[in-house]
Amino acid sequence: MTAPGDFFAYDGHFWRRMAALGSQRLPWWWVKYTPPMFGVAAAVALPRARRAVRGNLRRIRGPRPFWRDVLDTTQTFASYAGCLAETLAAGSKNAAVPDVEIVGRQNMQDAIAKDRGVLLLTMHTGGWEAAGPLLAQHTQLDVALVMEEERDGRAREIHDRARETHEGVHVIHIGPDPLAALPLVRHLTERKGAAAMQVDRVPSSGRTVDVELLGKPGVLPEGPFRLAQLTGAPLITVFCARRGYRSYEFEARPAQTLPRRATKEQLQAVAQNVADEMSRFLRAHPTQWFEWGTP
Repeated sequence: MTAPGDFFAYDGHFWRRMAALGSQRLPWWWVKYTPPMFGVAAAVALPRARRAVRGNLRRIRGPRPFWRDVLDTTQTFASYAGCLAETLAAGSKNAAVPDVEIVGRQNMQDAIAKDRGVLLLTMHTGGWEAAGPLLAQHTQLDVALVMEEERDGRAREIHDRARETHEGVHVIHIGPDPLAALPLVRHLTERKGAAAMQVDRVPSSGRTVDVELLGKPGVLPEGPFRLAQLTGAPLITVFCARRGYRSYEFEARPAQTLPRRATKEQLQAVAQNVADEMSRFLRAHPTQWFEWGTP
């Protein structure tokens, strides 16, 4: 149950509901032109998130003059607001098919051809949710968006309804209970589906793999790699960047696999390769990383 004090939290039901109503019921130009203003307002109103974004930017590209930090931080919040509005508009009169450039299409096709399901490892970046609908549309695979449970269930339901508007896409929420992953295992092994998982945020109850990320020590969640080991599904890193209004660049890297009896060294090597791909993408798109955690 949502605590009364969380109702008006920035990630709570009230603001998510307001964003959904605006994206779905107001004129189309509202979805196109107003999100940057709301993004800037959020940057001003949320000092903790603002500091997290500034810290991420410095991790990616090193120290910059104060004015540049302000500009890039504002751009990050504005990009996030645009992505949120376009996602929540799904299924309404303001919905539209985005313009998507796909880089590495053959890498995706090669992974699917193995017929073992596919694990898509992605990040909280601009338009990452486009990966599921795009894959479902072009491959006819069932795609599961694997999400950590949000603290506000009613806010989560609003977002989930928008995500599941697309045919062939559904959401699986993973919590601390180990048995919660069983539907995901069946999705990969029995239905040969695809599962998109974000690996730039580690659940509080999850085990981790040590890696070097952006030139410094970091960690990735161990779960996706153990899942690949258990199911035989190939791992493929997929990233998306928002280029403008309903315009995205989608990038798929070559697939990796883990044997069922993978050694610690083998798992570590695959995880480090994923971290290297993450670092490369973030350096190319520093204002597209929407990882600022939760209060």
